Amino acid sequence: MSVVATLVLGLGTGLLSGMFGVGGAVVSTPGIRALGVGPLEAVGTTIPAIIPSALAGSLRYHRDGLLELRIVAWVAISGAAAAVGTSFLAHAIPGDGHWLMVMTAVMVLWTSIRVARAQAPERRAAAGPRRDTPGRLAVCGVGAGSMSGLLGLGGGVILVPAFLEWLHLPIKRAVGSSLACVGLLAVPSGITHAFLGDIDWAFALPLAVTVVPGARIGAHLAIRSSDRALRIIVAAGLAVIAVVYATREITLLG
Repeated sequence: MSVVATLVLGLGTGLLSGMFGVGGAVVSTPGIRALGVGPLEAVGTTIPAIIPSALAGSLRYHRDGLLELRIVAWVAISGAAAAVGTSFLAHAIPGDGHWLMVMTAVMVLWTSIRVARAQAPERRAAAGPRRDTPGRLAVCGVGAGSMSGLLGLGGGVILVPAFLEWLHLPIKRAVGSSLACVGLLAVPSGITHAFLGDIDWAFALPLAVTVVPGARIGAHLAIRSSDRALRIIVAAGLAVIAVVYATREITLLG
């Protein structure tokens, strides 16, 4: 039954990954915790599934011309070292991993708020041109890499609002480019967590199987949605996940 539940979780993870551009770990990490995996293992176990999920979803965005390859390259390169370093840091934080889960919930809630408050494209255009300079992209990469290694989130919780508000990208380009970035950043952080023994492959492999069709469906739904509808859906979905997630982990800490 746990394998079947993990397969279903993988499908839902891929679906939301393709729609939200966050790698899907915001869903799979609390889901894996609910199936009995420990906090530190939950961080590492979700990372291998991020890679095929992000690849499948970002290819769909690329087909529609919504992938910013220059941005993806800058963010992935600058974030790789941060992803490795923070993977080791995860073991130094007290609380046996529970505080990491609370931090994850806080980041997810912050993302939902930033996405909900993101300006419409015409208002961003009035505020000024795109700001995707190398310096800003490097900062985005370090932040995303840190989230990938420390919390196993792939960094999308940083990238989606940063791409929208800081770089002034349209939401569909922000989601598609974020998805490609988190897939690349999951490689160094996944290797490091595997070295540290944080990955439970009995859960990681079933997750990786079903995320691919889910990600393609999610990307298709996002591309076909209006910008305003997509922004509302993303913000509301992430907010609900964050509240439920934080409540569970704080209860376990008590």
